[in-house]
Formats: sequence, structure tokens, C-alpha cells
Amino acid sequence: MGKRGVAVVIEDDDDIRSSLTGLLQQSGFAVHARSSGFEGVEAVRKHEPDVVTVDLGLADFDGIEALRRIRTFSDAYLIILAARPDEADAVLAFTAGADDYLPKAFRPRELRARIAAMLRRPRTAHVAAAGLLTGLVELPPAAQRSRDTPSSEPETPAEDPTTADPDFSHRGLTVHEGGRRAAVHGVPLDLTRTEFDLLLYLMKNGRAVRTKADLVRWLRNDPYNTGSFVSEREERAVEVHLSNLRRRLGDSPRKPRWVETVRGLGYRLTP
Repeated sequence: MGKRGVAVVIEDDDDIRSSLTGLLQQSGFAVHARSSGFEGVEAVRKHEPDVVTVDLGLADFDGIEALRRIRTFSDAYLIILAARPDEADAVLAFTAGADDYLPKAFRPRELRARIAAMLRRPRTAHVAAAGLLTGLVELPPAAQRSRDTPSSEPETPAEDPTTADPDFSHRGLTVHEGGRRAAVHGVPLDLTRTEFDLLLYLMKNGRAVRTKADLVRWLRNDPYNTGSFVSEREERAVEVHLSNLRRRLGDSPRKPRWVETVRGLGYRLTP
């Protein structure tokens, strides 16, 4: 391989994490292994690896969300490993920026061959070109500025989220769609990409009830009325993300201030 490669393993199963670490070390990589999504994403940011393996079923947030976060700043080759491979999960993984999707019961020689094949393919300097061409990967703000603004021009100061007029507002909750910012009574919210997308969709639809399937299709960039297939796993994932969103908002499902559940139907904003 010449120059020694770097790999990050994001896996919460001790045995599988150890197995992957050993396999990659034998393949010539310096390996940084982490057991949670948050630690894994930070390890990718710190070590700038060539290859990353991501467990689909992480405890703190799922592998799809980890992919989305990593793809905002890294062009590493990303491999999703799933305990129970599923077609819908595979589609979501590739949409989020994965380069490969494999069962956890992988064959070591095959995995090494797949990684070697990936490393023979050229990469762009900042993020995966395929993601940019299809609009599936967002450039980080610094990369957006460097791509869109000539270096000789002064940088425009960032807009203050507490003073700019929001695109949507509801009972003190504000959303700026273009800047992907949200705040409660002027206090910025730290939301994941998925949480922000769900909040934006609900704010756009106001009092109109949206089902879990509608929310899944929104996250997949499918028009909600196309009737495209939505799996139970995807709907359960949306429930988890909505629960996390409510927690970040400080909202209660029993006495909601912003997002209410319409039993048997779906979700909408409160009156």
C-alpha cells in the first residue's frame, strides 16, 4: 500500500470491533476503534481516515445518522455493517453516502478485497463526488464558501440566528431553513441533520397530520404522496428520531408545546 492507511471502526459489539480492528491492522492500516456513534464521528474528524466501517445498529444514534454526519466533512470510504441486512436499510445507507453495505457475518478475505478495490478508485478532495452530483451530501459551511466565493473577496459575516427573520415560527420555536438553524425563544438548538429535517417538515405542514410513512419519505426525498414502500424498521427509526427531537426541545408527549401525536394517524404541530 506504500503509505500506511488509516481506518476508523465504529462498532458497539466488542467481539466484532476486535475482529475488524485485527483484520484492518493485518491489512496495513493504523486503526482507531470506537464503540459509539458520537465517538466514532469525532474519531473520523480527528484522524482523517481512508476507510471507515460503521455499525448500522449503534446505541446512541443509528449508523445512517453517523454516515450523514461523516459525509458533511469527510471523503473516506464508508462501509455499513448490518446484523440483519435489509433492502430498505441498504437504500438508506447508500443514499446517506455509504460506499458498501455488508452483513456483519462478513468473509474476511472478501472484505479486504472490497477495501482494496475502493482504494483503487479516485476520490475528490473534500466530499464524495457522487453525493454532490445527486444533492445527497451537504458541503460543510467552510467548503461551501471556498467553492462558491472567490478567495480574494472578504468573507461575509455569519448571520445572527437570534436576530434574522425565521422562515417558520410557532410558539417561540423558530426555524431558518436556508441556514439549517432552529431556536427556542432565541436559544439555538443543537439538532442532528435528521432531527432538523423532521422539525422543518412539521413546521412546513403546520396543523396537517403527517404519518410516519410521510416522514420517512421526506427524509428519503420522496414526495409523500407517491406511495413508495416504507418498512416497519424505517417507521420505528422515525419514532426514535422524533423522541430525540422532543427531548432536545424539552417537549412532553403528554403535554406537548410544539409537536403533538394524533393517535393512530401521525404527527402535527400543536394549536
